[in-house]
Amino acid sequence: MAVHPATETIAAIATAPGTGGIGIIRVSGPDALPLLRKVFVPRTPRSHFTSHTLYYGAIVNRQGQTLDEALAVYMRAPQTYTREDVVELHCHGSYLVLQDIIRTLITWGCRLAEPGEFTKRAFLAGRIDLTRAEAVIDLLQAQTDAGARLAVSQLQGQLFDRLEAIRQRLVEYLALLELAIDFPDDDVEIFDSRQIAARLQPEVIAPLEHLIALAEQGRIVREGVKAVIVGRPNVGKSSLLNALLREERALVTSVPGTTRDTVEERIDINGIPVHLVDTAGIRRHEDPVEALGIERARQKLAEADLVLLVVDAQAGLTPRDRELYESVREKSHLVVLNKRDLVNDEQVAVLASAFAAAVAVPVSARQGEGIEALQQAIYQAIIVGSEFTDQIACAPNTRHRAVLARTLAACRRFGEAMAAGAPVDLLAVEVQSALDDLGDIIGLTTPDEVLDAVFSRFCIGK
Repeated sequence: MAVHPATETIAAIATAPGTGGIGIIRVSGPDALPLLRKVFVPRTPRSHFTSHTLYYGAIVNRQGQTLDEALAVYMRAPQTYTREDVVELHCHGSYLVLQDIIRTLITWGCRLAEPGEFTKRAFLAGRIDLTRAEAVIDLLQAQTDAGARLAVSQLQGQLFDRLEAIRQRLVEYLALLELAIDFPDDDVEIFDSRQIAARLQPEVIAPLEHLIALAEQGRIVREGVKAVIVGRPNVGKSSLLNALLREERALVTSVPGTTRDTVEERIDINGIPVHLVDTAGIRRHEDPVEALGIERARQKLAEADLVLLVVDAQAGLTPRDRELYESVREKSHLVVLNKRDLVNDEQVAVLASAFAAAVAVPVSARQGEGIEALQQAIYQAIIVGSEFTDQIACAPNTRHRAVLARTLAACRRFGEAMAAGAPVDLLAVEVQSALDDLGDIIGLTTPDEVLDAVFSRFCIGK
């Protein structure tokens, strides 16, 4: 994103594309109020607009033709999202009307906003730090309640507060080091390396390690996991997909090979987005069209975070089932014993014992039996070994995790250098490096190309 001078006034449609009851146009910049006077005619004539007050009237073009009835609000800086003067026009949600109004605003001299430019202006004005700005896009893209709660906690500054506490400790260490550099011959020991070394682990290293550990949980909540359903033809994969979705999404017949392509849908399991992929039945002899579906199934299998291997409990364990199990056992997986309603408990137990190294869940996709138990097994398979909690106060994203890893490495080098008796000027270099990395996360030292990449993820109008 190019950086435009703050003297420019920008405008964009702030509501989602398509037809709706209300459509909102947002204007921000020094000419927001003059533009309002040009395009908005209040029902009751007035000489001025009171900040943060709604007015009813008409939107007109340069020829004075009415484009729409609307409510208008002027918000005076700095009590606005961007800390600039802001105007919002609340119109009818016709995309054609909204486009006409945008074109009229542009003819009066404003510019169409770029993706994320309103939030970028809020960041550049110091209203929010970069972690809060990134939380905005996380909130807009949240796929579950847990994802939305995580974004809101970050928007409220919980991640920033943790990072700032670490940063303040490093600032304190650096200040002592710089004093020691400036007054090398002072009789008083300004920088006590033994004392700082004792504080480094609990004050800096342990909190950094904890945040890095939370990053994987944050990725799961934000992005979800891909669970691929595989098995022989006609074992009930599509029926299982429908049962998990609680709707008839995939075509189900008694003819083997009905599914020729992948079918993908998303469900929410305890706050985690799970992307289910139903694949073509994998077998050796197939027609050319089915072969394409099977090849795609193998591709999806390679991409899977979790594999659901479906076995026909009535047919029992076949050599092909064993082959498929061997091909997936190195990945995170569950064995789903389908058609449980057609066999007795003893048969189910015998079949499950064949997969002693795996979690085997008996279900009847047709009857809906065992589906809740399967969902819980999926949840446990996702979180195993991660000390996962659905009450994550904050969690770094992928970009944060990479920068935190660099920060942690610099802090460890700092600790090792203190233990080795390194001179204070070399210690100061490592602390400054860690501070620069933390500044990259919150936006103090973030390169322009990183800022551009962050805000380019936003929609126009936010």
